[in-house]
Amino acid sequence: MAESEKKSVPVLEAENLSIVFGGLHAVDDVHFTLHENQIMGLIGPNGAGKTTVFNLLTGVYTPTTGQIKLDGRSILGKKTYQITKMGVARTFQNIRLFKDMSVLDNVRVAMNQKMNYSALAGILGLPSYWREEAAVEEKAMDLLRVFHLEGHAQDRAKNLPYGQQRKLEIARALAGDPKVLLLDEPAAGMNPTETAELMETIELIRSRFHVAILLIEHDMSFVMGICEHLVVLDYGRIIASGTPEEVRTNPKVITAYLGGE
Repeated sequence: MAESEKKSVPVLEAENLSIVFGGLHAVDDVHFTLHENQIMGLIGPNGAGKTTVFNLLTGVYTPTTGQIKLDGRSILGKKTYQITKMGVARTFQNIRLFKDMSVLDNVRVAMNQKMNYSALAGILGLPSYWREEAAVEEKAMDLLRVFHLEGHAQDRAKNLPYGQQRKLEIARALAGDPKVLLLDEPAAGMNPTETAELMETIELIRSRFHVAILLIEHDMSFVMGICEHLVVLDYGRIIASGTPEEVRTNPKVITAYLGGE
């Protein structure tokens, strides 16, 4: 789908975001708009401020200046768990799973906030409790099928190969029905086959779950092959923004990555 076709509904807006740590501008005047069903990449050299932007978007940090809007509503001042409930989910550079829990339970636990039965129904094992538990398990299994993990549902998460642990973390992020999915280096540590499978999976996620995706990634072939729009940071500031082809040939981007003309 062409980039222009995705510009109908802004789902996440960052306006002039800046944050200062001890006099250092880690992020300085960063702005972008993520549209419904769009896949956007946030790229740049190590230390450019990419993960700091993710931490601002998810309430880990509060910006020194600027505004963040989800579906047109400000999310500034919200706690991380509140932003998650509002519809922003993320994964991390370092995989964060409940490694001694089963693959299935890793996904189920992310659905707990949507449980509607009472504590009494759970204690007494009433029909409403079992109905909801069954529905949650079926939804969790559906997510595992998307990532071809259903055969590992009862395995401990720590026993999965690295690439499958990455996929499980994304499945768990999707369990809360987010509007926006933030992926922090999803292809890190993957071999070429796993990376190609992940690209197909992300396209499937976008089409099936109608979620907007913002990702950080150092694998340029991955970024160029899947993103419709790229924002490039260097030393906390935007140095380029546009289609992958526009960014690929931008002299500032070439200089930032290669250190010269």
